[in-house]
Amino acid sequence: MISKSLLKQIKSLEQRKFRKETGLFVAEGGKTIQDLLDLGIEATSIIATEEWLKSHKLNTRTAIIIAGEEEMKKASFLRTPQGVLAVFKQQFHRTDLTAPERELCLALDNVQDPGNMGTIIRIADWFGIKNIYCSNGTVDIYNPKTVQATMGAIGRVKVHYTNLSDMIASLNGKAPVYGTFLDGESIYSHPLSENGLVIMGNEGKGIGKECEKHINERLLIPNYPAGCKTSESLNVSVATAIVCSEFRRRKY
Repeated sequence: MISKSLLKQIKSLEQRKFRKETGLFVAEGGKTIQDLLDLGIEATSIIATEEWLKSHKLNTRTAIIIAGEEEMKKASFLRTPQGVLAVFKQQFHRTDLTAPERELCLALDNVQDPGNMGTIIRIADWFGIKNIYCSNGTVDIYNPKTVQATMGAIGRVKVHYTNLSDMIASLNGKAPVYGTFLDGESIYSHPLSENGLVIMGNEGKGIGKECEKHINERLLIPNYPAGCKTSESLNVSVATAIVCSEFRRRKY
């Protein structure tokens, strides 16, 4: 049974303010929860229904609270609860601003959609990108919808919130800074390095002027066929996947 105090805590974690105050976040689904546990991220509470436990098992030292189906519906942030939910402690990383000098990193300039954010973290994990730098206006990685979309990748990629323009300026030419624009050079013909910073912009406004002024490599994801009228732009997570794929393809 879920206590009233625990239920209140879980529901409060839907808001960024309380996630920041408590240093906690919520994850749902057996795979995501087990991935986070396997990475050593500490769970303060785990709740599961009897029905879910009949056919699943979690490898954890944290005691599992048994909840009824209706209780799980009240606690869950999903329209269709997955039968298991956990409260975890957030990870805090030292922000290494020099990583782009040695490896490929991503930067997100005011990305707002939690689903896009989670998908980008998952894409970064797939392509071996370990660091993502975010403007302070970018959506919180511990938003429940973001956590859900990462499918556990949130525990393997370091996400840093910072003044993005100042961070890029601090590189001072020691790493290439890439951005995607309609007036850029095709990513398929432009030289790409194994290190550097790739900036992805806001869903509606793209890369802001404060970050754009630091970009020294302007890339274009060309549509097909060339010159044909198509959609005006790509979803930011789709664009991120294309860009990361091309950078990694050059290594083979």
